[in-house]
Amino acid sequence: MLDSPCLLWLLAVTFSLVPRTRPLAPQDLTEEEEDETSRPPLPAVLCDYDSCRHLQVPCKELQRAGPGACLCPGLSSPAQPPAPPRLGEVHVVAEAGSALVHWCAPPSPVHQYWLLLWEGGGATQKGPPLNATVRRAELKGLKPGGIYVVCVVAANGAGESGVPGAGGEGLEGVGGPPFGPCGRLAMPPRPVTLVHTAVGVGTVLALLTCSALVWHFCLRERWGCPHRPASPPTAGL
Repeated sequence: MLDSPCLLWLLAVTFSLVPRTRPLAPQDLTEEEEDETSRPPLPAVLCDYDSCRHLQVPCKELQRAGPGACLCPGLSSPAQPPAPPRLGEVHVVAEAGSALVHWCAPPSPVHQYWLLLWEGGGATQKGPPLNATVRRAELKGLKPGGIYVVCVVAANGAGESGVPGAGGEGLEGVGGPPFGPCGRLAMPPRPVTLVHTAVGVGTVLALLTCSALVWHFCLRERWGCPHRPASPPTAGL
């Protein structure tokens, strides 16, 4: 057995080797808070949302599905009717008598879209309802050479967006503003029709030329051709 002085000396050496913890002072807490507040905020990231993209997922769903928070474009109140969509490119297919219409969503909550079509002063043709992710639709049964007015309408629980000259009135001046919901659609003649027209015009010109030649030769045979008087022979040198 070790005597008491040796035991006390061993315990003293053991405790001296253990690191001592220093209590936090108020200035230490202040320094930690300053470090946290001095960190720059994370940069704002926009959601991958394009109002003109076909089958675009709503921005609110992108916020919920994304790994981090992102920013969505501002929208009007759901208690108000949506603003008019913006009509985009209209691709005409003359051979099929159809047109592919593109548009962009308005800065408003939208539940569905549909297209309106007028031909001259005729009755309004309303297309089927399309869900809020759609940005493209096809118009069929368009007549070659026809002039149409097409409009895009957006709707939600509070109402629907307006179009100029609703009901077919006042649509003669449609064509502006350039970023509005309506636009003119001119269908060109079908290529087959142009070929037939060219062949017909060529045939008529050929018949007229033949008729003119026949008439000329008939008159020549009937009246004869005027003969020039023979010049006297020149005397030789």
